[in-house]
Amino acid sequence: MTATTTEHRTTPAAHPQRWLILGVICLAQLTVLLDNTVLNVAIPSLTTSLGASTADIQWMINAYSLVQSGLLLTAGSASDRYGRKKMLAAGLALFGIGSLAAGLAQNSGQLIAARAGMGIGGALLMTTTLAVVVQIFDDESRVRAIGVWATVNSVGFAAGPLIGGAMLDHFWWGAIFLVNIPVAVLGLVAVLVLVPESKNPQGDRPDLLGALLSTIGMTGVVYAIISGPGHGWLSGQVLASAAVGAGFLAAFVRWELSIEHPMLDMHFFRNQKFIGAVAGSILVAFGMGGSLFLLTQHLQFVLGYGPLEAGLRTAPLALSVIVLNMSGVGAKLVAKAGTPRAIAIGMTATAAGLASIALLGGHSYGGTLLGLVVMGSGIALSMPAMANAIMSAIPPEKAGVGAGVNGTLGEFGNGLGVAVLGAVLGSRFAALVPVAAASLPAALAAAGSDAERARVADAFASGLETSQLVGAIAVLAGGLLAAALLHRAERNTPAAPAA
Repeated sequence: MTATTTEHRTTPAAHPQRWLILGVICLAQLTVLLDNTVLNVAIPSLTTSLGASTADIQWMINAYSLVQSGLLLTAGSASDRYGRKKMLAAGLALFGIGSLAAGLAQNSGQLIAARAGMGIGGALLMTTTLAVVVQIFDDESRVRAIGVWATVNSVGFAAGPLIGGAMLDHFWWGAIFLVNIPVAVLGLVAVLVLVPESKNPQGDRPDLLGALLSTIGMTGVVYAIISGPGHGWLSGQVLASAAVGAGFLAAFVRWELSIEHPMLDMHFFRNQKFIGAVAGSILVAFGMGGSLFLLTQHLQFVLGYGPLEAGLRTAPLALSVIVLNMSGVGAKLVAKAGTPRAIAIGMTATAAGLASIALLGGHSYGGTLLGLVVMGSGIALSMPAMANAIMSAIPPEKAGVGAGVNGTLGEFGNGLGVAVLGAVLGSRFAALVPVAAASLPAALAAAGSDAERARVADAFASGLETSQLVGAIAVLAGGLLAAALLHRAERNTPAAPAA
């Protein structure tokens, strides 16, 4: 048994078993991240086995992300109040139960409901894992620990389709969910034995109305972002969802400003360091989320690789992040350069990698490979520094809310990136394509000759190039903006005495 950690605004002391605990946390985090991407490769099997419609498939994918993103702030606040160890254990248990229900689902409705339940567990895990990292590592080792934590995101992105494809070659579709159960059980036992309890010692009263307002508001906005490309940005469904979400988020802000113990202290937004990290994170996630979404289409539609081949060829991105962060090189560079400069250098490299893919990878994998390695190097340097900047701008007793803010920014940025850069691709493709069609396969089918099909393929490649360059500009702008704001905040803040 471990005693509850008493928190102050000073730096938490390093836990003697911190690296072992970090391994447990990363295992739990990886399970959640894999589930974000593994379902994509199972779509043909689900369509055949469950008779799922296109709408059913969309809800199977979106139910998880909608519930998870809608609950991130609430989950972070609950972990601060009731204990991060308790919420981490609850998240693993809910995720495991939801995985069991998903694996045994007999129809589309059951699978959608199970995925929503998994989203609740995923929200608890996404917030508490980062909050626990902040509690058990001191300033000297926290950047490296957050680097390892951030590396898991890259592993999840690259490994999800590969693991899903390998399992579907040997088992039925339910296996991609049932494989989560032993991992969840192992993680739950390890959390109960190893992870120390920590929570906000002030014991703030629960902000139930704030939780309700934030959950409805975020769900509405995220749903509008997700459904916009399919239903049309000016459709009644999308506009109504966006209006409801924005209205509830505005009410949430007003409510949080009026109560004594808010779930999210709006005064954080007066902190220049917090503002710099937030502004940069949104633009960086925007560029990264949209550009990585375009990358899979680039590999399959332009370079002609199959789904599994395309997945394998994205691996250099994750490998670059893993090597630099697991070896500690990324943390050393952040410590040497400082957070603002590390973010500027890292995001400049990431933007250069995206530009390399756009300009040099149009006809061969060589330019894409170069871009992936450069991108991975930039991500390994900048993303841990960005997450550390957000978490260090928030008092340790509010670490759960800080992790919720960090996760929320990622959800918003990724969703907007996919939607906006996808719209740039669509509009550029429509302007260049010689036949009337809404997608590349439809345009190729409508083309009447080989020359016309070649022009269609060239138009799509041109649209991808334009979209990737827009993403690169967003990443560069976000990184430089965050670096400038953080540099100004550090310059205006007197150095604190060592804890």
